[in-house]
Amino acid sequence: MSKRSRILTLILPAISTGVAYYLAYLVSKSFFSVSLYSQAMNRDFPLLLAISYLLFFLSRRIWTFIALQWLIIGILYIGNAVKLSFFGGPMVPDDVYALRSLLLILNGWQRLLVGGALAGLAGLLLFNFHFRRYRAWLSLGLFLALGLILIHYPKPIVAALDKRVGNSVWDQRSNYLRRGATLYSLHETARFFRDSESPPDRHKALSAASSLLAGSSSNVSTAAQNPRNVYVILLESFWDPLLLKGIRFNQDPLPLAFRELWQATGHSTIMSPVFGGYTANAEFESLCGFPVVHDDVKFERRLINAAPCLPTILEEHDYDSVVSHPNIPAFWNRTNAYRRLGFKTYWSKNDFNLDDMNRGFLADSSLYRQVMEKSAQRKEPTKAVFNYIITYFGHWDGSNLYPRSESRPQVIHCVGECTTPELESYANAAHYKAKELMAFLDDLRRSDPDALIVAFGDHLPFLGGNFQGYVEAGTLAATRDQFTPEMFLTYVSTPLIIIDGKRGPVSAGSLPLYQLPGRILELLGISEPTIMSYAGSETGAGVRPLWGVHFINSAPDKIEMCKETKESPTCSASTAWLDQILTVGIDIFQGKQYSLPVPTKSSQLAAARTAVAAKETAESLVR
Repeated sequence: MSKRSRILTLILPAISTGVAYYLAYLVSKSFFSVSLYSQAMNRDFPLLLAISYLLFFLSRRIWTFIALQWLIIGILYIGNAVKLSFFGGPMVPDDVYALRSLLLILNGWQRLLVGGALAGLAGLLLFNFHFRRYRAWLSLGLFLALGLILIHYPKPIVAALDKRVGNSVWDQRSNYLRRGATLYSLHETARFFRDSESPPDRHKALSAASSLLAGSSSNVSTAAQNPRNVYVILLESFWDPLLLKGIRFNQDPLPLAFRELWQATGHSTIMSPVFGGYTANAEFESLCGFPVVHDDVKFERRLINAAPCLPTILEEHDYDSVVSHPNIPAFWNRTNAYRRLGFKTYWSKNDFNLDDMNRGFLADSSLYRQVMEKSAQRKEPTKAVFNYIITYFGHWDGSNLYPRSESRPQVIHCVGECTTPELESYANAAHYKAKELMAFLDDLRRSDPDALIVAFGDHLPFLGGNFQGYVEAGTLAATRDQFTPEMFLTYVSTPLIIIDGKRGPVSAGSLPLYQLPGRILELLGISEPTIMSYAGSETGAGVRPLWGVHFINSAPDKIEMCKETKESPTCSASTAWLDQILTVGIDIFQGKQYSLPVPTKSSQLAAARTAVAAKETAESLVR
């Protein structure tokens, strides 16, 4: 090779990196409104260039290097832009655990695109490397050294980078825009290893548990009641479209019967831990009574132990427990998670007749009907049942928006200009969800008048990237860092309906979702100590933690934001309470379970299930 050819070969990675970086940045800015700050480019591009040269020296051929490099840059920059647009935050290391579920939920070209990118990345990584040159071995050694440093010395790395480029726990979007994808990924990978949750020791767990129970308001005994059926209905993406104040519809999307029932509850709402997705986190809070604070799915890797959650506690009181969701059973690791939470029966997609589909989603009316038919055919149909129903219709479906079958024609229209396509589509989905819910509740209250019925929306709907529909309506700002306290409350609040048998609708105010299972036990007259007791502290009333921030909704029109830059006495108290309940939660769901309440049948059942799960895991590893 001539000297000129060698020079051209050596500058090729710089040219390739520059072109790929520019194109990825252009796509991010043009299609997803994600624009890096200028200082981010100055920090990020040299780092990306250095990594590109290491890849280049490892590669067999130039074309395979370019393919691998462009694929990595596309995943890093365009992938982050997509997630920022959809969910308001960039990709984090925990997203690796959600890859399987992501592939399951995508359809057609979307699944091919993501699956092909991942397969191409794996293939190029395996077959691209050249180890016959010392430069390749040197590059490999540098990559390995970087990985080992991130794993074994994350604390000084995070401290140095936080000091250099800053860090806002609650505003990850700004972190990304200040750093760029490459620096952000390395920075947060180091933080991931630094912040890996170690289960607390006995003293720390019991100390936190004692502090929580000392302030608990859930220790008041109530008269025990005879077991009665309990129905908890999680409504996919269910919300009130009339809260889009700047959008006018030709009629109220929600039927009058629903409005009247909701009004009878005092317009109760729950405050969910998630927005636009991650339904499993809403499930966890509503079943186990502990808040979710991380930007990941609790069921995937933070639920290791069997725990005495609502199904296990009700089993102790002679209930049968059934969970129903017409989705793929393994999605969000639900098969394992439901077993650990104590459900005896899990009816998933293959257990239902898919007779009334809205594209890929079973209609709520069909789901309700089939759940009741199957419940009547249980081995012990006369036994009280805890029926936990997770609807699927109303899920956003990419280019199909919120799909409906022909039997559910469009009846809601925007009056005037309505530029975000999801607005009309969602309003119609919400209309039919509420209509089919009311028909089910009418039948249920006639056939089972003593039943305790709870229905709530799991999270707000996705209405376009960067909160486009909410911005158009003047409901939310385009980014979380611009949210007012009132916007944060809107961001998490969905309708809550509680019907206490013949007593009728119950007013619950604005309830953090993790306090719902404690409220259910209270209405059932179950008053012994449970893990739900920990969330009953007066200090925790109205506290809604999110990723890196929490707020306190202590009274109507009184919302206090608690960020790292503000520490009022109220925020200091709620922050201390959160630290305690998170410590106890890690102990119960991932640790040695020192903080389980005094031994009861439910905690003994959970301990037995934990032992079985550990044995199954060990046997699978041996196989």
